[in-house]
Amino acid sequence: MEGVYRFLLTPRWWGINVFVVLAIPFCIFMGSWQLGRFEDRVQDHETASTQHESARREAARPLSELLPVDKATVGKQTTVTGRYEDQLLVPERELDDRKGFYVLTLLRTDGGEALPVVRGWLPGEPDPARAPAPPTGEVTVTGALQAAESPGANGVSGRSGWPEGQTGAISAATLLNLVPYDVYDAWVTLNEGDSGMRAVPVSAPQGTGLDLKAFQNLGYTAEWFAFVGFVIFMWFRLLRREVELARDAELGLTPEGDEGSGSGGGSSENSGAGAAEEAGTGADKAEETKTGLIS
Repeated sequence: MEGVYRFLLTPRWWGINVFVVLAIPFCIFMGSWQLGRFEDRVQDHETASTQHESARREAARPLSELLPVDKATVGKQTTVTGRYEDQLLVPERELDDRKGFYVLTLLRTDGGEALPVVRGWLPGEPDPARAPAPPTGEVTVTGALQAAESPGANGVSGRSGWPEGQTGAISAATLLNLVPYDVYDAWVTLNEGDSGMRAVPVSAPQGTGLDLKAFQNLGYTAEWFAFVGFVIFMWFRLLRREVELARDAELGLTPEGDEGSGSGGGSSENSGAGAAEEAGTGADKAEETKTGLIS
């Protein structure tokens, strides 16, 4: 390589170029991956919304046909027969931007396992006295099947240590220590609220809503692609500076500080020569004076 671009063959620039060649495709890959994650969440959200609308028009099916709950069965209508037993309250649940609580009752089936049934929602602080008592005897309930909740996700409180008779999340894991029988790892929300309570709407499966996490993926996408532009910009900036320095060096141009030092050196030499010349003239005059006195 000839001319001002010879510096590209130096070890320093070899390292810079290798970094750029590796960084650009890596940033593009990560940005594309984050964008794909966002698009998947949008697709899941649209699918869940469409599935929910169609599920309301379908005939209810036995619970055994819909278990285990997954993205294909969540929101489906199911019918279950059993007897209501233990009742719990689920605090810190909002409906139409109002704080309240769910009334959760365990429906014990003939098989011995219990299905958590959300009979409705009430506003205000959880109070067992306000929760209507469940119907007695054998009942058949129909509602939308829901997946087990995870504490700290999808608006579910991550708090622990609830008062007696309350639970933060609806799942077999959280109910296991609250009731003396096995519990299905799923729950049902009634289509019509029981005893004057408001029915709880069907919630989207975890990971299918357009929540903050989904838009974080979109933000990360923008960041990774911005890194690509930043790397290219910095490479061209460094290249331009090196080219300018190389051209200045070929033309013999040096910074002003170096020129000032050279001028200073020349002045010192001239001053020294002048002093020597003056000293010689003084010696000649002294010799002439001495000769005149002798004569």
